Amino acid sequence: MKTIINTDAAPKAIGPYSQAIMVDGFLYTSGQIAIDPATGEFVEGGIEAQTERVLENIKAILKAAGMDLNNVIKTTVFVTNMGDFAKINEIYGRYFKDNPPARSLVEVKSLPKGALIEIEVVAHK
Repeated sequence: MKTIINTDAAPKAIGPYSQAIMVDGFLYTSGQIAIDPATGEFVEGGIEAQTERVLENIKAILKAAGMDLNNVIKTTVFVTNMGDFAKINEIYGRYFKDNPPARSLVEVKSLPKGALIEIEVVAHK
């Protein structure tokens, strides 16, 4: 049985999808971009500001599912510029300090709303 996870503390879906789905203790989030849930507006700024907003959105979804970043077992990071790798790692490392999850990081041509980064996670309760 699947449970839809939804919270006002993270951006509303901008298409026909859920913020996250819980199945058998596993949480699968949709990709998060740098949308401020308080305003519904895309966060302006460089890769640093966008990465922080994305990770804060993920934290909010995890909290709604009764989890936190320690429950994350896998992340997939999509970026539009592999040259931002070091900046992303610096911020990402602040969120995943101890026992970081497995991760894939892939450069893509473009992301919704002109985002520079999108992250999805799999977590386990």
